Amino acid sequence: MPLSGTVVVLGDRWGALVTALAAHRPVQITDSFLTQEATRANLARGGVEPGTVRLLTTQDPPPDRVDVLLVRVPKSLALLEDQLLRLAPAVHPGTVVVGAGMVKEIHTSTLNLFERILGPTRTSLAEKKARLIFCTPDPSLVRPDNPWPYSYVLPGGIGPVSGHTAVNHAGVFCADRLDIGTRFLLNHLPDTRGPRRVVDLGCGNGVVGTAVAVANPEAEVLFVDESFQAAASAEATYKANGVPGHAEFRVGDGLAGVPSGSVDLVLNNPPFHSHQATTDATAWRMFTGARRALRPGGELWVIGNRHLGYHVKLRRLFGNSSLVASDPKFVVLKAVKR
Repeated sequence: MPLSGTVVVLGDRWGALVTALAAHRPVQITDSFLTQEATRANLARGGVEPGTVRLLTTQDPPPDRVDVLLVRVPKSLALLEDQLLRLAPAVHPGTVVVGAGMVKEIHTSTLNLFERILGPTRTSLAEKKARLIFCTPDPSLVRPDNPWPYSYVLPGGIGPVSGHTAVNHAGVFCADRLDIGTRFLLNHLPDTRGPRRVVDLGCGNGVVGTAVAVANPEAEVLFVDESFQAAASAEATYKANGVPGHAEFRVGDGLAGVPSGSVDLVLNNPPFHSHQATTDATAWRMFTGARRALRPGGELWVIGNRHLGYHVKLRRLFGNSSLVASDPKFVVLKAVKR
């Protein structure tokens, strides 16, 4: 396939595609801070000059013109919808559009999105459990309005944010409703009275950190996530509710960059999936970062599925772990830095 003009790569997980295509000066668009960091490292290892590949986030304005669009189909159909709608005005009849993904990741709904937003779509035969998507842009299509970001009013009975608003950009976990784990944590939040520095680690839409700020206007809340969509959602949620006090919103690798011994409380609902793999690597990294960032006497509060056994990891790392609350599915655990 000949490549010319502006080449845009969407959803390139660790920069493999843009590194291979560096000679064409492609544009990478990603929701992941870690993907951007990995891409920079891979480009440097490949001897690619800085600036050859333009790195954009899903929150940045897309290029004005797209001549080749390569899409690594994301796990989130909502994120795909949002990004295709944002890119559609830059696509023209001559744009080459190719998607790729594992067979189990490409559904009829995936193809319908390409068809509805860009134009006629077909797929290749499967090869090694993967397949390609080919789309022919149709500029005459009447495209739907972009429904993202999506907001809703939080239900009653969930602590200090009952009746408040949650704002979710596409791709954020449980974007159309409050997930049951967060709901359980909101009903068992610690007392944060006084001028305390609190971190909502892996903040998602920021409902937990916003609840802390609502309950304690003296708190200084740091919202952190490696997803650009999540950090934008957290900031939008916080601002939508007119919360007093001070807040900071950061996209990054967990608590990297947060000074050691500078935090009073970390609240965390760690993910236990990385793409298709089930793993505790992210949780362990979050717990380790929290221990370093906490001051002596500071606390890490974790919500997790009962079967994940986070209490074992917390005891190994902190030397202690106590059960705050539980139900048949979830546990809220507390570890104190000695």
